[in-house]
Amino acid sequence: MTTLLSGIKVLDLTNVLAGPFTGYQMALLGAEVTKVETPGSGDLARQLGADAGLNKENMGTSFLAQNAGKRSIALNLKSAAGKKVFARLVQQTDVVLENFRPGVMDRLGLGYDALRLINPGLIYCAISGFGQTGPLASAPAYDQIIQGRSGVMSITGDEATAPLRVGYPVCDTIGGMTAAFAISSALVRRERSGEGAFLDVSMLDSAIVTMGWIVSNQLIAGQAPVPMGNNNFTASPSGTFRTGSGLLNIAANKQEQFETLCQIVGRPQLIADPRFAARESRKQYRAALTQAIEDALSENTAAHWEEVLTTAGVPAGQVLSVEQALNQEQIAHRELLMHLPFNDGNRDSITVTRSGFKVDGNVTCVEQGPPRLAEHTTTVLQEAGYTPEEIDQLRSEGAI
Repeated sequence: MTTLLSGIKVLDLTNVLAGPFTGYQMALLGAEVTKVETPGSGDLARQLGADAGLNKENMGTSFLAQNAGKRSIALNLKSAAGKKVFARLVQQTDVVLENFRPGVMDRLGLGYDALRLINPGLIYCAISGFGQTGPLASAPAYDQIIQGRSGVMSITGDEATAPLRVGYPVCDTIGGMTAAFAISSALVRRERSGEGAFLDVSMLDSAIVTMGWIVSNQLIAGQAPVPMGNNNFTASPSGTFRTGSGLLNIAANKQEQFETLCQIVGRPQLIADPRFAARESRKQYRAALTQAIEDALSENTAAHWEEVLTTAGVPAGQVLSVEQALNQEQIAHRELLMHLPFNDGNRDSITVTRSGFKVDGNVTCVEQGPPRLAEHTTTVLQEAGYTPEEIDQLRSEGAI
């Protein structure tokens, strides 16, 4: 088990994706992550996913994807008793993670200013669509809203289909990864100085930051990006090409790669063609070059061309389905997928992803599957010093 964050305790109040993804990345590194969920309903993601049976059990596949290794307690933060329980838990924790709309925790009397009085070293991370301040701070935000407002959709697709939504909740995931990075950085500072932190993570900010040279071209060069579908705007031939069977991505971005590509596909005359001789002219005559290359690629399959081009040093790769991607030999070799115990009457395990990196050659992992709602309430409260009688009283009061 990877232990980079061993001993770090996290109270995860988050729902659906961005926040739970943050907590999951920390759990994979050894942190003790406890989900604090609303009694009776819990994380909305428990009801989301492609398996209707699991949704009815409050264990939807959307929840299973990023909550393995966590514990779950049910706590009513609107009740006075529930707030007292949460305050006691905060005294013994390192990180509070939440993704409510700005101001919700303050109105509950559980915002950062209140919690740091009882735990000065607390790291409090608030994830929201637009950040804690500004004219949009209180606006509701989902991934697709952020994709639209960040400009991501405007450059996704081609001139006929853009604006187009990215096919998975990319802004939620980017927000979650940004939060995990911010928390880890704050933990380093606290180790050195003892100082806690308030981390204000904006999904909109995070998404724009990752757009890299798209943004710098606009800001510095004054070049507005245009949607180019599967083509790479920086070079040609660089994009997705039809073959005799299947689609193939080719990134012949360097002159030597272009020349090697032409030789391998049996079209050496393209090298000397004045339309394609220089990098910028290849971009100008992209359509004609693409047609010529696709005519050559039609003589064999994407799998064949991937192998011969890659061997020759020309970056190339088949366009795969999600199922094909997960079944790649490379994924198995990297041990990206792990099997965890899970019993819903139809199976005894589930398969989920790990982190996208190894530590000292070792994979990240957790030992337990995602928790049932409130599965660890009694255990967590006992660890916090509550007696069985006090726990029964809290339950009778509707606090847990």
